[in-house]
Amino acid sequence: MDFHLSFYVNEKVYLRDPESSELGKRLVKSAIDLIYELGFEQFTFKKLAAEVATTEATVYRYFENKHRLLLYILNWYWSYMEFLVIFRLQNMTDSKMKLQAIIELLTHELPESSGMMDYNKRYLNQIIISESSKVYLVKEVKEINKSQVFKPYKDLCAKIAEVITDYNPGYQYPRSLSSTLIETSHFQQFFSNYLPKLTDVSEVGQKDFTALFLSNLLFTVLDGQHPQ
Repeated sequence: MDFHLSFYVNEKVYLRDPESSELGKRLVKSAIDLIYELGFEQFTFKKLAAEVATTEATVYRYFENKHRLLLYILNWYWSYMEFLVIFRLQNMTDSKMKLQAIIELLTHELPESSGMMDYNKRYLNQIIISESSKVYLVKEVKEINKSQVFKPYKDLCAKIAEVITDYNPGYQYPRSLSSTLIETSHFQQFFSNYLPKLTDVSEVGQKDFTALFLSNLLFTVLDGQHPQ
């Protein structure tokens, strides 16, 4: 069965909605493939246009620059992650099991689907690990944030924070811990793969190490903070 998973992305991110045409969808799909292959620094609209057999000017009709294109991809990912969290937790009642499920989602490759136009989840996952901080660790972040383009990320953090509060209602910093879990999952996966001496990864696999570390971090904090 062929399908394409679609989420609302803030219109401030793009000039023309990529979901409005088959070419737009192919541009985003091919951009994910190229960013994974080349890295964000070496990725250009000229290379993307050549990959899709269109003109560079056509790519610019959809996105103002490659930073906005990356932001579009990340918005899709953050929305997808929130969808996966909600879907995975819907039949769970135990808050600890919910947190463990969230850690698994943050540290393992995203589930694949059979849609021909769907994005390569393995590539997308690696882009998130390696490139995601580049959309907000910029000098213009306050100005960019005025358009609420980080709302999907904030919504994901808020959803995880809800589960943290459910597990320990007395914990004072659920959103901070939520964003720390997400960012730490990215850093530890990147470091354990490329700079392992910055981590304690050993004989366990990279994904398993990051999950074990996050679980230890999360429950050490929360179990030590239960109200007396």
